[in-house]
Amino acid sequence: MKIISYNVNGIRAAITKGFFEWLAQADPDVVCLQEIKANSEQLALEDFENAGYPYHYWYSANKKGYSGVAIFSKTKPDKVVYGTGIDYMDFEGRNIRADFGDISVMSLYLPSGTNIERLEHKFTYMDDFMQYITELRKEVPNLIICGDYNICHEAIDIHDPIRNAKVSGFLPSERAWLSEFLESGFVDSFRMFNKEPHNYTWWSYRAGARGNNKGWRLDYALVSKPLVARVQRSEILCNVVHSDHCPILIEVV
Repeated sequence: MKIISYNVNGIRAAITKGFFEWLAQADPDVVCLQEIKANSEQLALEDFENAGYPYHYWYSANKKGYSGVAIFSKTKPDKVVYGTGIDYMDFEGRNIRADFGDISVMSLYLPSGTNIERLEHKFTYMDDFMQYITELRKEVPNLIICGDYNICHEAIDIHDPIRNAKVSGFLPSERAWLSEFLESGFVDSFRMFNKEPHNYTWWSYRAGARGNNKGWRLDYALVSKPLVARVQRSEILCNVVHSDHCPILIEVV
């Protein structure tokens, strides 16, 4: 199973930039999207079906043009779960999960901490999400959580760790949460294969950041430990440019 996860920063905008043409070349089995910024009725769903993905599931935020996640696939999932059942999370459309055989794939869009209020919201979300996943793994041990975590885990994951040390996304407390989450039973699949610096998944639109590769690695495919031996590859597709993020890819057997 080849899975691609992508914060598209607006699916409608990505489509105008050649999203479907790229998708045909990439040819994943499952696609996890974040920050779709659209409701399904605003999209020509037949375009996804014509692209080879007859099964598509959309979980939008209550607020139009904001947040939202989706999963679509070539084969029909055994089960699709919308949200977490925690209302303040689900109002913002941040989690959708699909089960394929003994593997469960989640598309996650974790909040950013753009101001003090949102940072508090982010930490509440992170704590509740960890508790939710701890309980979920008792029923669903083979879990892949793909998406935009809005956290750089280590200094190697950000272009300027010193000047960004007090910026949300690289705060010590955020990084500690991600360490704790991994220690609870997950592996960062990209780092299984690539230990090198300068591998990022998001770049500011300002000051030529992408051209100069001044980026942040915010997007992860975290794999629960029972699945680790089945991971064949995990990559960052940094040359794909429909968004300020780029896609990530994981392949499991």
